[in-house]
Amino acid sequence: MDVLIVGAGPTGLTLGIDLARQGVDALVVERAGRLFPGSRGKGLQPRTQEVFDDLGVLAAIRAAGGPYPDRMIWRDGERVGEQPMFDKIEADEGAPYTEPLMVAQWRTQEVLHARLAELGGQVAFGRELTGLEQDADGVSARFADGRTLRARYLVAADGGRSAVRRTLGVGMTGETVDPAPFLVADVRVRGLDRNHWHVFPGPDGASLGLCPLAGTADFQLQARLPVGTEPDLSADGIRELVAAYTHLGEDAVTQLRWASDFRPRAALADRFRVGRALLAGDAAHVHSPAGGQGLNTSVQDAYNLGWKLGAVLKGQAPQGLLDTYEEERRANAAAMLDLSTGVHRGEVRRGKETVQLGLGYRESSLTQETRPDPGPVRAGDRAPDGTVNGTRLFDAFRGPHWTLLGTHAPIAGVRSLPAAPESYGQGVFLIRPDGYVGWAGDTTEGLEAYLSRAGLGGATNRPATA
Repeated sequence: MDVLIVGAGPTGLTLGIDLARQGVDALVVERAGRLFPGSRGKGLQPRTQEVFDDLGVLAAIRAAGGPYPDRMIWRDGERVGEQPMFDKIEADEGAPYTEPLMVAQWRTQEVLHARLAELGGQVAFGRELTGLEQDADGVSARFADGRTLRARYLVAADGGRSAVRRTLGVGMTGETVDPAPFLVADVRVRGLDRNHWHVFPGPDGASLGLCPLAGTADFQLQARLPVGTEPDLSADGIRELVAAYTHLGEDAVTQLRWASDFRPRAALADRFRVGRALLAGDAAHVHSPAGGQGLNTSVQDAYNLGWKLGAVLKGQAPQGLLDTYEEERRANAAAMLDLSTGVHRGEVRRGKETVQLGLGYRESSLTQETRPDPGPVRAGDRAPDGTVNGTRLFDAFRGPHWTLLGTHAPIAGVRSLPAAPESYGQGVFLIRPDGYVGWAGDTTEGLEAYLSRAGLGGATNRPATA
């Protein structure tokens, strides 16, 4: 086996899809007996929608969810104010998706699981990892049922309490974002319209929200409870909470489908790679849910790692390419942790700062900008959409290959288009498989050297080093 992925959440499933479409032999294992049943990470940012477009699941994701409603503020049983959840961002050719999409996490995972199966991948449920050892050639994983599996690489996508991270001895550095306990639940509720996210402020900063979950008949309940309160996750406890904070009676809650409590925390793993084991998603970084960054940052981890693992396993790139995963994603996750904490504390507005379209890798060792006077799109930036000779760029980028804009130079494994859109500025642009500009120049001078270092050009003739 090439890759063992521990955890069948959005991170593990996204990585599984990316590897499956490259023909990499990978298996996803999950401790639970089924997919996660709750709505927890319900916001899909525009950059994640672009990733899902590339992976062939965006249409199904859109069918499973819908747009965010405006918030409706209530006091003493009266509607007292309405406000949008996000600052409006106008779509354009370069950024066709600018509005966050609401999809209950369990529905997102169903769509990803179906796509993984369509590509020939699978999830082995009921596999709890209990230990692992690694050597120069791979990783051996042990499970509670006595089985062992051997893989060339292992990816920990097993959540904030990651068993793999603990086994590897990787610490997490962080802080408590809010001392108050929080509760989230999926419920069926009578007496509220489904056109608004209903918010009921309470005393001393406590509050309760009921958000209609697009694509379902449920509401997601979110509550910030007074400091020192012990959350009651039972159906009776949820009914009492709704009656205490809203004008609705206890009988308005007709069903409790899932519930969980937490205390918002921001934490970052000290390392994202230990030999042949790599950390991704919540196993590597834990966010406050405010601003909808956690799941989305996790999907970006998988998308960054997938093409790099594929290149190394196929002998197209040296194993050192995987070092750029930690270099790029740990810095990115640290920035997203600061952003999530800022949104939680009311210091950052939801909108341009939270859609993740401005994130990039300009400082990465894998990024090379050779133009003395770069235009609006620089090496390291997200490659915007656009049209060249009637071809949509996102269609040209789709798939785990590199794309060269601005020349017809024939390069194995690279799709070339004769020009870049005017919005890019002047130059030649090499787009990585994950949709970021890896190299940019006024001409193609220096391109071959970059391709060899990044895993193309002469790299395909090198023996495999994985």
